[in-house]
Amino acid sequence: MWSIIKREVRNYCKNPLYWIGIVIIFVMIFPCVSPYLHTHYLAKGETVENDYPETFRNGDIYEGYVPTEKTERRELWEEQIREILRTDLEKNAVEAEAIIAEIRKMDMKTACDHLENYNFFSAYYYYVNTAYRKGTSAEINAYIAAKLKEKPFSYYFSKKFADFAGLHMGFFAALLLSVLYLQDTRKNTYELLHTKPVRARTYLLGKVGGGFAVCLIALAILNLGYWLLCLLITKAQGFTVRLTDFLIATCLYILPNMLMIVCIYSLISLLFKSPLPTVPLLLLYITYSNMGAYRKDGVYGYYGRPLAIMVRFPGPFFDTTPPPMVLMNQVFLILASVVILILAILLWKKRRVS
Repeated sequence: MWSIIKREVRNYCKNPLYWIGIVIIFVMIFPCVSPYLHTHYLAKGETVENDYPETFRNGDIYEGYVPTEKTERRELWEEQIREILRTDLEKNAVEAEAIIAEIRKMDMKTACDHLENYNFFSAYYYYVNTAYRKGTSAEINAYIAAKLKEKPFSYYFSKKFADFAGLHMGFFAALLLSVLYLQDTRKNTYELLHTKPVRARTYLLGKVGGGFAVCLIALAILNLGYWLLCLLITKAQGFTVRLTDFLIATCLYILPNMLMIVCIYSLISLLFKSPLPTVPLLLLYITYSNMGAYRKDGVYGYYGRPLAIMVRFPGPFFDTTPPPMVLMNQVFLILASVVILILAILLWKKRRVS
């Protein structure tokens, strides 16, 4: 098994396209995470200049947004509702104020339902959009300080890194591993392998181990590179940057996905005696994993999907949270990978006997 793993790693490392692919991924990830690297305390008199709206549901700290207080959210929401009643629904000032007085006594859900009586069907959307508001320099600095008191900067940044590194590595692995079984599934080689005294378990564990190892090497380079970038760019701010945060995020949110991709390649390659059908199937799988959905309240976003091989963190930087039940999903991915590998071993044995 170990000899097979070493051979596969050696073959990939000798291929310049492998290293070019890693460089391309490194470069493609940077524009996605660079805004977070430039999060900083504002100097006296410094402001964040942009023409974005005053409130936004995903406003981020580097854009000058801070979370809105609960009571303030209601006030901002009512002000927006009042304006829309007067402009879009053509209510006069007295009518609009009377409606606001009615809903002010209600909770949010009841208020939104009540507004539907006036043909206002998107009231909750406007409330969601008040989650973050533009802050002053003092508010931005206080928010950054409070969040960094809870967790180090690298804890938050590693989640964003895992988001985009996992996305790019998914596509990279789908293409990279297409050659893992390419030589072995050619007719003459395939038949010869079944006459050799190599055990199915040894062969497939070696192949899966080799494919997983080359993904691991690529991820190790990406982790080390972005840890150093994060360390250097945020040095002036005095932010704490730990390599362990990167490694933990990678182990939890990316490695199970890579294992699943390698195991799928093993089964499909043996099933069709060619790895090529696996590529479109994996691209469909990645698309499924990366699709958003609507919550019960009608808000669209990424909430994760069963057995998804992508873990996304689309929220604002300091409020980034994993999708619901993501750790359970990652455990299921590992278990599913084991099951797929067992099926591949059984298939290899059946082809060997026949």
